[in-house]
Amino acid sequence: MSRASARSAPITRAEIVDAAIRVIDRDGPRPSMDDIAREARITKPRLYRQFADKADLYTEISNQLARWATAAAGTDLTLVLQPPRIALRRVLAGYADSILAHPNVFRFLGQAQAAQGGDGSVLQFDLGRAAAGRFAKQAREVAESIPIDADGIDYLARAVVGVVVSITDLWLGDAALPGAERTAEFVDQATEFVWGLIDGFLRGKGISADPDTPIFTSLAAMNQAQPSVG
Repeated sequence: MSRASARSAPITRAEIVDAAIRVIDRDGPRPSMDDIAREARITKPRLYRQFADKADLYTEISNQLARWATAAAGTDLTLVLQPPRIALRRVLAGYADSILAHPNVFRFLGQAQAAQGGDGSVLQFDLGRAAAGRFAKQAREVAESIPIDADGIDYLARAVVGVVVSITDLWLGDAALPGAERTAEFVDQATEFVWGLIDGFLRGKGISADPDTPIFTSLAAMNQAQPSVG
């Protein structure tokens, strides 16, 4: 990087993350830190003054991908007012669109989990942690609105995100982008797997829910069927 092209103004972590994503989108899922620094118009030592190590940068890239996925899916994952299967399919279709907008970023993060640092150390990085935290927060809000006991929500969130991340890797593949038919298959399969996990969680709370009926309706029917105490 020449001094003439180097940036002298302060740079934020978010700007470096944006630069890293541009490099990954353009050049593929194996960027070098030199490439990222060059795109951000800073030196590599300046980059490392903002990030403790590669894992720190990768975590911020993962957080950005999680934010995009959440925004694309919508923030109203209540599974309450709509039948759960319909709501899940809408959310997962939005998620798929966000991944298709940045496929190399997802591939990069998946590969980064298995990478090693230059000194042979394993990078401590969790692709699903940010997404699971966001899902758990939304799921807890759902539980409070129904209301049901929220114990175990964090485990449910990790299970859901783990399944979705795993089958996203299968759907996306390593080469060309999947077509519309394969994407529709992914959304359908993901919907059924995620509903299976949610259904198991609800049954553990004593709630029998129909995926094609709003949960509020199922709960109302259950309450009416319970004998009154008099």
